[in-house]
Amino acid sequence: MNINATLWIQWIPFAILAWVTAQFIWPVIAKALDERAAKIADGLAAADRAKSELASANKAVESQLAQTRTESTKLLGDAEKRAAAIVEEAKKRAEDEAAKIIAQAKADADQQVVRAREALREQVAVLAVKGAEAILHKEVNAGVHADLLARLKQEL
Repeated sequence: MNINATLWIQWIPFAILAWVTAQFIWPVIAKALDERAAKIADGLAAADRAKSELASANKAVESQLAQTRTESTKLLGDAEKRAAAIVEEAKKRAEDEAAKIIAQAKADADQQVVRAREALREQVAVLAVKGAEAILHKEVNAGVHADLLARLKQEL
């Protein structure tokens, strides 16, 4: 046997097998591998998109939470200010009402003092006239001494 002839004889089936594989088997395998690679690439791209969407959603949620916290803090501050204003307004109204009541009581007291003084003056004038009449029984004349009695009344 010649090594060259054997080599040529073995080379022919190998070439036929390589040609059949290249023509019929390899395209099917390459197509399946390409489809598999495309699916894997699509899956990785979808995973990357999902990660970026999740990150943006987390940022949006954090932003919304921060805004909500800020708004709630502002609302609480406004409510506290309004409550303080209501309390101050109520205190002021109460103080005004108390001042009115005190002023009215003082006015009433002043009027009673004036009335009491007037009544006391009348009584003192009557007592003075009676005392003077008792002392000077014959000389007291109401018509003659009316001016003197009016001055005495004013002085008392």
